[in-house]
Amino acid sequence: MTEPAKPAELDPAVDPLARFADWLAEAGRSEPNDPNAMAVASVGADGMPSLRMVLLKGFDARGFVFYTNLDSRKGAELRAHPKAALLFHWKSLRRQVRVQGAVGQVDDAEADEYFATRPRGSQIGAWASIQSRPLAGRFELEKRVAEFGLRYAVGNVPRPPHWSGFRVVPETIEFWHDRPFRLHERIVHVREAGGWRTTRLFP
Repeated sequence: MTEPAKPAELDPAVDPLARFADWLAEAGRSEPNDPNAMAVASVGADGMPSLRMVLLKGFDARGFVFYTNLDSRKGAELRAHPKAALLFHWKSLRRQVRVQGAVGQVDDAEADEYFATRPRGSQIGAWASIQSRPLAGRFELEKRVAEFGLRYAVGNVPRPPHWSGFRVVPETIEFWHDRPFRLHERIVHVREAGGWRTTRLFP
């Protein structure tokens, strides 16, 4: 019987942003739902970490972008303490990527451009939802959706002033790849002046 081929070792010389782009593209072909889903961790004023799933909406050399209500819990925490950690987990590929870095808000033009691409229902929802605030019942939300639907019944829906995006500028990127007997492969890239310092880690 022929033994299955071992997965190729990760080449530490590969640019981490290029590798992430390749892995994200592979996930797009293999993951059944939301290959761009990622966990975002922030920290509250009390030092308690907070974690939630969001969707990556942009990625380039400047960093990783997602959008949210700025007055939500994550929005408030990221503005007060502008650092975040991200985690991508692609179960079908047995891979994960961890990112840590400083956070900055995208400019208005970039937020407007993305908001214009959203489905109209999602645009209305951005106005209707007072995200992370107590909700008396589903009817209260549906009532607000109806009210804003009437307000913006004609023409384009403008972006709410409380809705925008955050960009996580990576300071570290770690790639994890499943290997037999839990001897997994881990490579971490740390940003330095002029490039990245790369280190292999014990699993």
